[in-house]
Amino acid sequence: MPFRPAHDEPGSAAYDDGFDDRFAVPEPGFATRQVHAGEHDEPAFGARITPIYLSAGFRFDDFAQARDRFAGDDQGYVYTRAGNPTNAALERRLAELERGRDAVVVASGQAALTVAVLAVAKAGDHVLSAQSVYSGTRSLFTQGFGRFGIEVEFVDDARDLDEWRRRIRPNTRAVYAESIANPTNDVIDLSGVAAVAQAAGVPFIVDNTLATPYLVRPIEHGADLVVHSASKFLSGHGAALGGVVIDAGTFDWSATPGAYPHLTEPDTGLQGASYLEAHGAGAYTAYIRGVTGALFGPVLSPFNAFLIQQGIETLSLRVGRQSSTAAALAAWLEDRPEVLSVNYAGLPSNPSHDLAERYLPRGQGAVLSFVLDGGEQSAEAFYDAVELFSRMSHIGDTRSLILHPATTTHAHLDAATRARGRISAGLLRLSVGLEEPDDLMRDLERGLAAVRAASARRAPAASARSTTPGTPTATRRTTDAAASALLEGSTR
Repeated sequence: MPFRPAHDEPGSAAYDDGFDDRFAVPEPGFATRQVHAGEHDEPAFGARITPIYLSAGFRFDDFAQARDRFAGDDQGYVYTRAGNPTNAALERRLAELERGRDAVVVASGQAALTVAVLAVAKAGDHVLSAQSVYSGTRSLFTQGFGRFGIEVEFVDDARDLDEWRRRIRPNTRAVYAESIANPTNDVIDLSGVAAVAQAAGVPFIVDNTLATPYLVRPIEHGADLVVHSASKFLSGHGAALGGVVIDAGTFDWSATPGAYPHLTEPDTGLQGASYLEAHGAGAYTAYIRGVTGALFGPVLSPFNAFLIQQGIETLSLRVGRQSSTAAALAAWLEDRPEVLSVNYAGLPSNPSHDLAERYLPRGQGAVLSFVLDGGEQSAEAFYDAVELFSRMSHIGDTRSLILHPATTTHAHLDAATRARGRISAGLLRLSVGLEEPDDLMRDLERGLAAVRAASARRAPAASARSTTPGTPTATRRTTDAAASALLEGSTR
């Protein structure tokens, strides 16, 4: 089934094929594309789905073909570390769904972000990021890239576009944010931040894992590069790790002289040509395939590529239902007296609600978090009481999941960093699956009942302490309230 690239769609300024668009065949809808995009006929046996080419390498017909493939004159496959037919089919589909020019799949979401940034930045360069990024991303930025001499700076208020502008430096090489932040559910102003990045001449990288291309396509709002942990919603079944980098193919790497020399200056591996000269709009993905991906080696197994592609075929069905259920659970939790606040952009009370309405009209995603009164003790009681929610470090599964970030994924961060990221002791994160909403609600009520029981057990002990001579009760309450305000964020 033929598909036009996003930048050549009817109605766009770039599209002019001499035909009257009034008679053009309408572009297939998202559900059709998630099943068919990127397909190639399998000539050997006529397999209807993409076969798993589980082969480390590929044969050459003769001496000349081997030479030409290594020289780049023959586009056939050489070694799975640099390319594989199963992986390529997944890359074509993801590029189409995200409206990109090309995509490169790698072994995990962390690998995708690593090769994406290393393909734009080097020692001495600067990357500007939103504060509310996932803890694993923050560690990659501060510990991983920090050792390489790449400085990553964090913008406290991602909605303040002037702050983004002020923080841009002459050596800034990328701007980064998540479309929906994990786990605080902040929504980024995609077109606003994209405009800042474009004015500064740097690419805007967006992690679209939580939203998926079904809910929003950042490239349509000005993003230059999109990354995913394909292990999450794209896959849906939790059976395979994978990641992807998608290039819009529209960023001008030569606009700022000297900013991206690895793409614009002669390269010995290309017989003296630059990546831009050799590959044009595909220079960035060619560099990942040839250098940051191939040389560092975070290869996606063709078997995992196959599994992820199978998951994508039901993406809209899953994410649509999961988002609807998450919205219902968020509204229900917001009305519970044991809950201090709920982080879900679909709620009218959420600070990101206006951005969610603008960028996420199909749904606001399936990940939410909420803060329990009583801090870690209440969170522990709730966490241990639920039965349907699986206690594990993952999101995007067909099964509903729960995690306590402060003692798991974010435990290695210092208290001040957790406070800035609104990761409090009472915060629990939910990834909503495909179970019946009523069943999930009953399981959440089971957790709240455990919180009430634990609170009742603590009350006599607290009362006894309050009558002990010399206990500074008023001072302690004031201190606790101040700490709560810092960590918990807004409360009802």
